[in-house]
Amino acid sequence: MRRVLAQFEDVVCIIALAIMTVLTFTNVIARYVFSASFSFSEEITTYLFVLLSLIGSAVAARRKAHLGFTALIDMAPPKVRRGFSLISFGLATVFSAALFYYGIQMTLSQMHRGQITAGLQWPEWIFGSFVPIGAFFITLEFLFLFLDAFRDNGEEVAK
Repeated sequence: MRRVLAQFEDVVCIIALAIMTVLTFTNVIARYVFSASFSFSEEITTYLFVLLSLIGSAVAARRKAHLGFTALIDMAPPKVRRGFSLISFGLATVFSAALFYYGIQMTLSQMHRGQITAGLQWPEWIFGSFVPIGAFFITLEFLFLFLDAFRDNGEEVAK
């Protein structure tokens, strides 16, 4: 399951970045060559950036690539490192689960109010759903790391 999840996250990041790049490049060419631009390009690019950032955070969590100050933790004995990892991954799981929960509340509010986007005039909840979707993947990745740290004897958890 973890491999399928990792492949899905990677593919979403690749597709989002490719669409953002092509759309922005095309818009720049249109602006300079034809003196006209696509009114929707900034909107789609911004929303895809949100999705890319959140799914990218899940990828970073999976790779244990989030920023952290580990100088003191690296010098600590394995059991202390394990404790720090459990606390760190546990708090990250709770935070991302809260982001997931409140992202769902935001999306439901957008649906209930019938909000639409400024440029495309599409329902806002379509793009708003990127927040809980991304937070869901972040939560899963940190939960996996927490469970790995919980099962580990502390030798390679923090690395």
